[in-house]
Amino acid sequence: MKAPVIDAARCEGASDMMVFMSRRWTSAIMLAGARGARRFGEYRRMVGGISDRMLTLRLRELEEHGLMRREVVPSMPVQVLYHLTDSGRSLIQAVHAVASWAAREGR
Repeated sequence: MKAPVIDAARCEGASDMMVFMSRRWTSAIMLAGARGARRFGEYRRMVGGISDRMLTLRLRELEEHGLMRREVVPSMPVQVLYHLTDSGRSLIQAVHAVASWAAREGR
């Protein structure tokens, strides 16, 4: 299988995403989301030490990047769930691949 040509634009896009994912709490929130749809309080418990304000900011950023989706469930009381999008799930697969590489290389 021939490796894809990686041009400057693709490198820049990959670099931008790695910087985004390395921001504090972002990967932890995504990994929590990989276990299924969650409510805000569940994320707060799963991502220990994060403030409500920071969790709100990170969830909004993940939505803006198309990695998470906010769903309002019409119930009494109203529930808000956060899901990984297909794009977010594919990114989690890449994160797992990088983590496996790091473990093999002893990093």
